[in-house]
Parts: sequence; structure tokens; C-alpha cells
Amino acid sequence: MNNTSHSGILFVVSAPAGAGKTTLVNMLTQELTHIVRSVSSTTRAPRHNEQDGVDYHFLTQQAFTQQQEEGAFLESATVFGNSYGTSQESVDHHLNEGRHVILVIDTEGALTVKKKRPDAVLIFILPPSLEELKRRLLLRGTDSLESITKRVAAAQRELEMISHYDYHVPNGDLSAAYNILKSIVIAEENRIKPL
Repeated sequence: MNNTSHSGILFVVSAPAGAGKTTLVNMLTQELTHIVRSVSSTTRAPRHNEQDGVDYHFLTQQAFTQQQEEGAFLESATVFGNSYGTSQESVDHHLNEGRHVILVIDTEGALTVKKKRPDAVLIFILPPSLEELKRRLLLRGTDSLESITKRVAAAQRELEMISHYDYHVPNGDLSAAYNILKSIVIAEENRIKPL
């Protein structure tokens, strides 16, 4: 049976900043070409290595608010003072074409998506520890110490939301974590759906 003749699966991946979610999702979309990562819109400024339309759609607050009011987002949230949102039209387009879509969003957004789309598969990437998470954020070199402290505190709150997810992927070893993530996708592709 050819999977492209059916609607794709909506996957949602969440994790604290620095847990490796972007790296894992990039690995997955490079190997499995029938999976696309949804590109979120955000009002935050691009980091030095980010490209508009590739990493995010960078919008002014006014443009973001207008799209929000028009109901363009499947989910939207404010995180660390910046707005983020997922285009409903883009997600539906890819799913209807038979491609799987992965949203890389925070726990608040994930729960919103699950309410609107109960068939969405929620996956949480776990850092080995909060200490290791802090170390990774420091090595990344993109955040101030104050911002890292806030992110680690937020990570603790996010970890409390794990019971709302369908799967968790421990990321102490990148290769092992990737194999688990890929296995989840393969299992979901082969799940027998109720009639």
C-alpha cells in the first residue's frame, strides 16, 4: 500500500531549549523525505545562522497579530516575550498531499494542537538532566546567562507536562535518540486505524 495516497500524519515535537529537538527533526526530515517540518512564524529576531522562510517566517508584531486575528494559525503562543504560530493552511496542504508534518513547538502549543487535532502524535524530547541542558545552552552561545537561567526554569515546568504526550525520547546519546524518534514515525505509519 502506498502511503502517499492517504492523508499524512501530524507529529508534534516539544522539548526544552537545548534538548536537541531541532537537530533530531532535521536528521529525520533529511532521511525520510516524505516528512516535512512546519516552518513557524515568529516575532523574534533571527539568530545569526537563521534564514527567513527556512528556520522561521520572521514577522513584525503587527503582521503576526493580523494573521492571528484572521485565524491563520493552528496554534500560537507567546514564549519569552516573542510570539510564535503555526500556519493551519500550510499544515493542511502537506497532510492532504500525503506527507507527514512535524511541528516543533512548545508544550502550550502542543496541547492546543491536540485539542484541535486529537489524532496528532505528541513526542517529547528529554534532556539527560537539567544540568546538562544548562551546559548545552551555554555551549550554544546564543543566550545571555539570565536568559539561560529562565530557560532552565521553563524546562522544569515543561518536563511536568510530559504525561500529556504519547511518546518520550531521552536524548543523552544523539544516535540512540534519533533511532527512537524514527521508530516512532515508522510505528505510527503502520498503526491500524479504527474504521
